[in-house]
Amino acid sequence: MEVFDYEDIQLIPNKNIIKSRSDADTSVKFGPKTFKIPVVPANMETVINDDLAIWLAQNDYFYVMHRFQPEKREPFIKKMHSLNLYASISVGIKPAEYEFIDQLVADNQKPEYITIDVAHGHSDYVIQMIHYIKEQLPDSFLIAGNLGTPEAVREIENAGADATKIGIGPGKACITKLKTGFGTGGWQLAALRLCSKAARKPMIADGGIRYNGDIAKSIRFGASMVMIGSLLAGHEETPGNLISIDGKKYKQYWGSASERQKGAYRNVEGRQMLVPYRGHIADTLDEMEQDLQSSISYAGGRKLNDITKVDYVVLKNSIFNGD
Repeated sequence: MEVFDYEDIQLIPNKNIIKSRSDADTSVKFGPKTFKIPVVPANMETVINDDLAIWLAQNDYFYVMHRFQPEKREPFIKKMHSLNLYASISVGIKPAEYEFIDQLVADNQKPEYITIDVAHGHSDYVIQMIHYIKEQLPDSFLIAGNLGTPEAVREIENAGADATKIGIGPGKACITKLKTGFGTGGWQLAALRLCSKAARKPMIADGGIRYNGDIAKSIRFGASMVMIGSLLAGHEETPGNLISIDGKKYKQYWGSASERQKGAYRNVEGRQMLVPYRGHIADTLDEMEQDLQSSISYAGGRKLNDITKVDYVVLKNSIFNGD
């Protein structure tokens, strides 16, 4: 198996066919809605909150609200719908989550997007939850993860998921590979390529993004959407605490499987860290859009999907690939 990660890959330019990079269309249809760029902030407590979700929805960006304040999820759905905005929430697989789904049905609350958020999503219990949600809320676009193999993608898609989330521990705040010996950390992009061979439905590439160019690489290898944590965590609008050290500003950022998130040192596979303060998130998202427009122009295309057709080289092995 050809193994590589983002830093090992360079995409090969094609002849440019657009007069200006601003003519390139970065939009993506994902589920029932179309979004400005294929980027979604990670559904983590230090990356997304109600206010940021509202702003993202108002400005045609995708978001997934985290699941770490479960009692606030139904009020959140009601708030978003009262503002004529879409609702996108996360759920787990514990018994209380089935009761939550039942409550949504009883109250006629139908979120447009639901993400089953589990570290190891290739699970009988995730499949059971997929079946239950699809029975109770068939119109919700259902995302399930996280996965790292073609077998997992096939099984989760066949269970009824509308999209899958790919990535086992490649994130900056994740230490799964160190604690367990398992995961896609260090070969996340190759895992995405592998999973794309089996996928018939959209995939979200989750974790390992360090530079804006990694978004284009994710699209090339099969992602419809790219979930980003550390690159989006350090903004004015994100929930982490702002800290100054030696005159420099940072924001707190921690993994969903960290001791800080769990409230106890138990099955810890994440860590807490500081990320540089980056100002307003609107500026970063604009820059991501502009860089993606440049990527489309280098791909010799006009729209996002044209990036999927370019060749690439694997730098560490000096391999050319034209698949």
